[in-house]
Amino acid sequence: MKYAVLATWKMAEEGTKKAAKLLAEGKDCGEAVIEGIAMVEDNPAFHSVGYGGRPNAEGRVFLDGGFMNGDTLHFGAVGSVEGFRSAVRIAASLQDGDANNFLVGEGAERYAEAHGFERRDNVTAETLELYEKEKERLKELSAYDGHDTVCFLALDQSGSLCAATSTSGLFMKQPGRIGDTPLPGVGYYADSKIGAAAATGMGEEIMKGALSYAAVRFLKDGLSAQEAAEKAVSELNDTLVERNGYANPMSLIVLAKDGSYGIGTNITFTYCYASDEEEATVHEIIVERE
Repeated sequence: MKYAVLATWKMAEEGTKKAAKLLAEGKDCGEAVIEGIAMVEDNPAFHSVGYGGRPNAEGRVFLDGGFMNGDTLHFGAVGSVEGFRSAVRIAASLQDGDANNFLVGEGAERYAEAHGFERRDNVTAETLELYEKEKERLKELSAYDGHDTVCFLALDQSGSLCAATSTSGLFMKQPGRIGDTPLPGVGYYADSKIGAAAATGMGEEIMKGALSYAAVRFLKDGLSAQEAAEKAVSELNDTLVERNGYANPMSLIVLAKDGSYGIGTNITFTYCYASDEEEATVHEIIVERE
């Protein structure tokens, strides 16, 4: 297999097509995942990422994003960023160097401003309407209401792997809250010698198992991409059920260095996959939750 791209949720379909086109043209995996995610960030029809993202408890939209280069293991990440167009672009720009790779809040915003990243008010009329409608039942909202992180994994023709993520975070989250999305090893991880993984779901649950790194370690131990994805999710799910009596939603995508992929999930989940052997296709896994 020459190249492959794997992404979370149906909303990534057009971005997957774009990423696959770039990979087919010989572009690197970093450009592919960034451009794929940016398409989702710019589309106000998708209310959990970028423009028109879900508001926090104060009716404001804050973004988180992450990027990892599987060749160098360098990463860049931002959390709780307000007023900029693309969390993933800012995050990816932070991958160089051995320090200051993860910036949050005002520090991340000052960095983005200084480096010329495009500003944008991500609050739309729909965002405000949703906030006004739901704020009175804030305490009743499910932890997973409206929270779908977009994650992209890509293998390019040189054999390099990259991972990237972006989200507006948990719907009606508390100010300052950051989930798994920007956390390397938790929301995403890439190692070109092994494989890459990325997670979506309830961030606080995913943090309890460092889910993405766990899956890549299972790949390193010799499991297939599907086995690694299933084992990472099932082990964490079972542990949480044993300890707490329940496990919140989580899904995981895994892309091995040979282009094969796997999905682990404890909920009904859609994803997109494309390669030089398969056109971009949306797939669905149906899981009946107790």
